[in-house]
Amino acid sequence: MDADDLIDEARAAIETAYAPYSEYQVGAALLTADGTVYTGCNIENANYSNSLHAEEVAVGTAVREGHQTFEALAVSSAARDGVAPCGMCRQTLSEFCGEAFRIHCDTEDGVQTETLGTMLPDTISTQTLDDAEDSL
Repeated sequence: MDADDLIDEARAAIETAYAPYSEYQVGAALLTADGTVYTGCNIENANYSNSLHAEEVAVGTAVREGHQTFEALAVSSAARDGVAPCGMCRQTLSEFCGEAFRIHCDTEDGVQTETLGTMLPDTISTQTLDDAEDSL
């Protein structure tokens, strides 16, 4: 599946977003190593801090179904403004994905692709935790 196909999946996921407060609808599509695609949408809550991001919904669904190896992620908003995963979602992705993991963002001018390593350098990893424990 190429970036455009994955963006199309993310765009379709926007339709199920629950965003009555911000009215900012987001969809995500996560490609697993075996070619399965899991989608997610943002789900807002009146207190905002309990809101779920589209990327974490997609990751959570894929992991629940037994997948832990991912190839790429596409993210789109109804505004097609190049929305990218926030820091929290990037950290969640880094739990399962390496620096070369591709993230496709939907813009008015087409698809912009970055790598997770570029978007989140020096991530907190199991190595980070091991190093911290060794220094105690």
